Amino acid sequence: MFRSATVKLTAWYAGIIVVLSLLFSVVIYSTASSEVNTRLTSIQRPIYYTDPARFEDLRATQLHKAESNLMVSLIITNVCIWVAGTVGSYYLAKRTLRPIQLAHEAQSRFTSDASHELRTPLASMKTEVEVALRDPELSNDELRELLRSNLEEVDKLTALSQNLLQLSRLDHEHIKRERVELDTTAKTVIERFKKISPRIELTKTSKLYVRANESNVEQLLTILLDNAVKYSPEDTTIHVALIKRKTLAGFAVTNAGEGIPADKLPHIFDRFYRADTSRTNSSRSGFGLGLALAKKIVELHGGELTVTSAKGKETTFRVLLPIFSKNQALHQ
Repeated sequence: MFRSATVKLTAWYAGIIVVLSLLFSVVIYSTASSEVNTRLTSIQRPIYYTDPARFEDLRATQLHKAESNLMVSLIITNVCIWVAGTVGSYYLAKRTLRPIQLAHEAQSRFTSDASHELRTPLASMKTEVEVALRDPELSNDELRELLRSNLEEVDKLTALSQNLLQLSRLDHEHIKRERVELDTTAKTVIERFKKISPRIELTKTSKLYVRANESNVEQLLTILLDNAVKYSPEDTTIHVALIKRKTLAGFAVTNAGEGIPADKLPHIFDRFYRADTSRTNSSRSGFGLGLALAKKIVELHGGELTVTSAKGKETTFRVLLPIFSKNQALHQ
């Protein structure tokens, strides 16, 4: 589809160049021919008084030669312009359509992945219900287990729909920014997490303030801590440190574990992407939307989200957001 569109757009660009080139060539040819005719007449006029017949022959020969040379030059020039214009048109057409193509591919991939994630729990629920209906001797305990299993799948679908809705909202949402103290926010989120996993430590603190939405900053740290807890051994410590770089400040979350291979690092912020590729690993349940949400939030704040990792080594996620300055406080 995009190849055909590129060819059509190239044809339109090239056609416009050809028409403009021909129009300019006609104007140049007419002007140049008239100028040559006038010049030859003025230069050769003395011959007319001595030999009129020779004057007409010489004038016609010189004029024909000048017009022929001019025509050849214009043809060569036009051919060069058409070739260069066609190549340039094709390049511009591809460059024009490239963002649309990338958006289309991302949308197709997103739809495919979302369909997969929706289909998996629905298929599980359907299978369990069909098996239960075929068993006339199903006990009450087995029915409760079935309902409990179906409820888990419904919870998964609810979480997925909420994440998808939030991603959609972030595409069009206006973020209200304020002064956020990173130290206080980090401690709040870590204390909340310690009820589930007590192995998180705030190793480096300082009074740093960023210009951001506080709930978004909390969500960012929550996503990264949740990711660290899922992908690190139970007997290891997860380190959180506040960091600063020039006009940016934020936090770094480091965890031990299997690490992320270098070939998968560029894709971990893609929607529905998971480095372990297993979509049925219950110990690492999720939909691959958390890091995509985190990246979207950071982009909306004009910040940076980076990751460093290697297979078998520790992984560190770094979030940097614009620092809240005194000048910004005066203008609020």
